[in-house]
Amino acid sequence: MARVCAICGKGKVSGNTVSHSNRHNKRTWAPNLRRVRAIVDGTPKRLNVCTRCLRSGNVERAI
Repeated sequence: MARVCAICGKGKVSGNTVSHSNRHNKRTWAPNLRRVRAIVDGTPKRLNVCTRCLRSGNVERAI
């Protein structure tokens, strides 16, 4: 299972770290995911959700 946001689909992004001497090394950036109980189709379900979606209110939390 890929580690992506269940709401917006945000996942890993790859690129380079660039040092002061301009050397390039491969690296990845991972999204800030949280495992959350959310209401999906009227029932609570566990989802991996990024903190941007949580903060913006795109997810209805189950209490």
